[in-house]
Amino acid sequence: MDALSYLNDLISYPSVSSSSNEAVTSHVAEILASLGFETERLDYLDEAGVAKSSVVGKRGSGTGGIGYFAHTDVVPADDWLEVESGPFLPVIRDEKLYARGSCDMKGSLACFLAACASLSAEEQTAPIYVTCTADEEVGFTGAADVVARSSYYREMVKSQTPAIIGEPTLLSVVHAHKGVGGFRVISRGKAAHSSTRDGLNANLAMIPFLQEMLTIHRETETDLQWQNTEFDPPTVTWNIGINDHTSAVNITPPQSVCTVYFRPMPGMNSDQLFSRVQNLAENHGLEYHEEIRGNAVYTDPTSPFVREMLALTGTDRPRTVSYGTDGAMFTELDHLVVCGPGDIAQAHTHDEWISLDQLKLGTDIYQKVIRHYCQT
Repeated sequence: MDALSYLNDLISYPSVSSSSNEAVTSHVAEILASLGFETERLDYLDEAGVAKSSVVGKRGSGTGGIGYFAHTDVVPADDWLEVESGPFLPVIRDEKLYARGSCDMKGSLACFLAACASLSAEEQTAPIYVTCTADEEVGFTGAADVVARSSYYREMVKSQTPAIIGEPTLLSVVHAHKGVGGFRVISRGKAAHSSTRDGLNANLAMIPFLQEMLTIHRETETDLQWQNTEFDPPTVTWNIGINDHTSAVNITPPQSVCTVYFRPMPGMNSDQLFSRVQNLAENHGLEYHEEIRGNAVYTDPTSPFVREMLALTGTDRPRTVSYGTDGAMFTELDHLVVCGPGDIAQAHTHDEWISLDQLKLGTDIYQKVIRHYCQT
């Protein structure tokens, strides 16, 4: 099968992160088995009690080789533009395939599966590892579970297998990306009719904390210790939201919730930022809840692995990106890059698509990678 055939099948599974991805995981596991892979299935329940699963496969004996990482969950498609076909029925128009997950990142997985299918397992001299995780879009929990429980992942770490995160990069080589950090801070009050003194406005206790957050934000925008010119933007970007969830203007808000998401860069002490904010929240009598913590990824752009990937992809120089990947959990792997078909600008959009040319080129490049690392 070619990448387009694999992709059509993968897209037909509506594996939005809020629902179970077990069906698509079973499908991928069956494909891997048919291609000669031995597989591990890792099942777990997410915080909402929804069944999730990841699969890790290995074809070939020995150690080293190449590792490939993908995720099978996709973001919601409630605002999907193609009303007649829907988000999980692929539509090809003008040499582009439109569907949720086509770019991010089932197209990439389809390319790697097609590359494996086109190459003989008998000719391998080193193994191919394929890892497909759950919940990348909502906090890397599937990847964290792989790190904790997969014996094949332990093999990759022990032998320092070079690895590719197949997120969309238009098949350029990304040697570094930002990390992620997220938390909620909650102020509790008491609801009452706003014409009385019976209520306690939760926003009033939140305001001083927000002023402190503004100070931290301005500090990271100007202090060089929180900047890295290898990235665009070169700062720790903060997304600070506030909501009191009050349904009417004449009700004293009983709670005020501040949500924060920020992106530290390689080498930065993000623990310091987490601790600082937690202390501020507690000093103001507010609740602090950490939501997500993911490492930045950095591989030396002059390393042999990066230079080899540049040669295999036919690109001149590696680059950085400001989004995160499951690589945030896989930092025990010293030789890690992001390289996949499709444009990240198309991910998560209401008309997500991937070009047919990228599917073909992605398959070709992954074939070259497998030959270089597993058939020499």
